Amino acid sequence: MDGRPLYLEPRLEPRLRSLVAAHGTLHSIVDALGSPLHVVVPDQIAENLERFRSVYRSHHLPGQVFYAHKANRSSALLRRLAATDAGVDVASLGELQHALGAGFDAGRITATGPKNPEFLWLAARAGVTVSVDAVAELDQLAALVRKHALSPVRVLLRLSGFETAGVRVLSRRSRFGTPVRELEVLLEAVERHADAVDPAGVAFHLDTTSIAEKATALEGSLAALELCRSRGLRPRAVDVGGGFGISYLAEREQWEAYTTALTEAVLGRRPPLTWGGHGYGLRNESGTLRGTLGLYPAHRSVAGAAYLDELLRRPAASLGGRPLAALLLEHLYDLHTEPGRALLDQCGLTLARVLEVRTQEAGGELLVRLAAKADDIALEDHGVLMDPVVVPRGGAGPGEEPVAVHLFGSLCLETDLITRRTVFLPRRPEPGDLLAFANTAGYAMDFHATRAQHQPAAGKVAAWQDGDTWRWCLDDQFWPITPARGAQ
Repeated sequence: MDGRPLYLEPRLEPRLRSLVAAHGTLHSIVDALGSPLHVVVPDQIAENLERFRSVYRSHHLPGQVFYAHKANRSSALLRRLAATDAGVDVASLGELQHALGAGFDAGRITATGPKNPEFLWLAARAGVTVSVDAVAELDQLAALVRKHALSPVRVLLRLSGFETAGVRVLSRRSRFGTPVRELEVLLEAVERHADAVDPAGVAFHLDTTSIAEKATALEGSLAALELCRSRGLRPRAVDVGGGFGISYLAEREQWEAYTTALTEAVLGRRPPLTWGGHGYGLRNESGTLRGTLGLYPAHRSVAGAAYLDELLRRPAASLGGRPLAALLLEHLYDLHTEPGRALLDQCGLTLARVLEVRTQEAGGELLVRLAAKADDIALEDHGVLMDPVVVPRGGAGPGEEPVAVHLFGSLCLETDLITRRTVFLPRRPEPGDLLAFANTAGYAMDFHATRAQHQPAAGKVAAWQDGDTWRWCLDDQFWPITPARGAQ
């Protein structure tokens, strides 16, 4: 190691911290079901929902919080939300079927994303709200409604390409939504299909963490709603999508220290901090730093419900400088949101058993092989850097000094790296220990899972607190009444 260890300690709120500390429970689950293993915490998602609801109440805004189902396939999390007043945003036929089977009625479901005919038909048949991206999709939906004699379908018109003050603010093109400059053409299609669709409002999707860009889009959406009203339509809602983010790390200082050290390592001013000199998007060109750091901002001062609150407080420059929340309230519009990652904050962890610990060279980093594949622990696939927590099999291990390690999976591939960076741990892990990767519920559990080389994909269980005890069941066996029965 070069100087002090560069820790990236995970942020753990009380419920997840308690679960990580339940060493005996975690080992018993992995002993029973194998490694790797995902553990979800359904009660936490209900708590996160309440944080979003409190923002709605503080601004006196009606509307719905739609959980972005694509972020996690868990039945337990979905069923727990079905027992609240939340909605769910589904982006495939399978997700729609899952939501209906979990207990959501049509009024609490929106259908977004690319849609095949079967997805559109079931959405129309069930009566869920459909977010349409283009005139062609609207035409297809209307044709299904007429052919099968269905009731008119509520639709949200999803827009993109918002501008302000004559300057294009959103630099990245989106494959989703109709450019706002083509709204008139979309409204003509709505009017043409007045017998088949009910325009409930507008929506947008932005692949950004920028509050300024989202404020521009919301401001543009309010203007679009006024255009709808001027044509005799009666829109009722604006859906601002997701992208509220979470803060993964406990300390901002650790994040800043690591990214600074990574830059120095890429420039050759300190020993490498990654396997093979990987720069996470940065590169050294003749002593000059080039490229862009391709990492998620792992420590964020404003995230989740607080991000929504800040967005709603932003002034709308083109609409008199009034706060966006005030404009929504004055026009009696419903506000819809689609948090995925933010609703899943602190809602789970991934466990992997340590199989082997060896030294490659004297004084060098330890090589630690886990009973898992890189795609089972997909934090880095989403640009998230965060240390795992060592869950010892017994008591304290033999080495209580900080160590630098490289974490590898069990595939017969050089590229099967659990993390490309050198990970600093406060103690040496030993075979039989577990590594707990915290806060993996949002996107890091399911998006990249495979069964490569006939190795299993991670299983999934749901856990809840019963007094001072943690209980668990298989994810598919959890229902909101399960804890009341005391089942395990």
